[in-house]
Amino acid sequence: MTLGWFISVDDHLIEPARLWQERLPQKWRDTGPRIVREGTSEFWVYEDRQIVTTGLNAVAGKSREEFSPEPISYEDMRPGCYEPAARVADMNQGLVLSSILFPSFPRYCGQVFHEAKDKELALLGVQAWNDFILEDFAAAYPGRFIPMMIIPLWDPVAAAAEIRRTAARGAKSIAFSENPTKLGLPSIHTDFWDPMLDACNETGFVVSMHVGSSSNLIRTSPDMPTLAFMAYSAAANQAGTLLDWLFSGKFEKFPNLKIALSEGSIGWIPYFLERAEQVIDKQRFWASRFDIDMNASHERGEAKGAANFNLDTDIRQLFRDHVFGTFIEDAAGIRLLDIIGEDNVMLECDYPHSDSTWPDTSKLASGWLAHLSEDVQHKIAVGNACRVYDFTPADPATIEV
Repeated sequence: MTLGWFISVDDHLIEPARLWQERLPQKWRDTGPRIVREGTSEFWVYEDRQIVTTGLNAVAGKSREEFSPEPISYEDMRPGCYEPAARVADMNQGLVLSSILFPSFPRYCGQVFHEAKDKELALLGVQAWNDFILEDFAAAYPGRFIPMMIIPLWDPVAAAAEIRRTAARGAKSIAFSENPTKLGLPSIHTDFWDPMLDACNETGFVVSMHVGSSSNLIRTSPDMPTLAFMAYSAAANQAGTLLDWLFSGKFEKFPNLKIALSEGSIGWIPYFLERAEQVIDKQRFWASRFDIDMNASHERGEAKGAANFNLDTDIRQLFRDHVFGTFIEDAAGIRLLDIIGEDNVMLECDYPHSDSTWPDTSKLASGWLAHLSEDVQHKIAVGNACRVYDFTPADPATIEV
């Protein structure tokens, strides 16, 4: 079976220079995000910051020998990186039926706006990004984009309002941090995020957490080699995210809640599910009475009270009902699909980043998935994304390639 069209649940947008200049109220355009050019240099200016676009974020159409982390300009990029019509043309070329777009300038879950001093302007910036996705992508090209929103991370009540506002316009998901404490925000184990989670529970929004959305990719040491770091960090970060959520009690509190571990791969998931079960089995009796700070020196520590988790919970059922993994290339994960679950895995192509398989994703995935039934292949390529995000994609028969 040739896979054909598929849904990519993790792609990226290089925001066009016009976005905030067109969409912010006139009085904010001189202080909102804007592109400045100085000689051959090009960068975003926002408040007192200058933010470049790294070349690794826009390699579509380039050979691997041309990849570079050095800053680039729009002239260096394929237009599909930033313009809707060109993106759709590139999707057609790569048989991408529908796509989810993560931000670039605001970072993966809108951290730049969270870090801004003027929160009134920051909220307008968030809303402008969301409206751009809803209007210039989702509405302009029906069935081609699963609208994912960013939120005002600093205010969960305002975030809930933005979720409900955009849900009424067809949005399906929010980008959230894999570890908000690294952004100076409370953890998911507090009730700080409950207004936001309640809104997601109500609307069916998926909480999509891209690797790196904590602005803190894990390293073993400051001088860990770059390639070693890149091989290690994604799974290390996302494993912590998975376990945090499984033991948070939030899925019991918000039974319709769903999370996606975006660009986290899947091959590591079986081990951590098994390890979670082992920990519950062996440690649940004392852990049901109190929680502690585990420290290797065995110095006296302070007990923190009983664990905030039902230790009789079926951890695998919790995973099956609420957690969804995504992958670009992961042969090990596909071999372990019977443990992970065919209903909990979705395909991505990561356009236009340096890990991307575009425009060859469909061809490559046909090989990876060839041993699976047509039904399972369809789930991974299209069906699971439609179900998880409650989304109806375009009819491939209506698309001219």
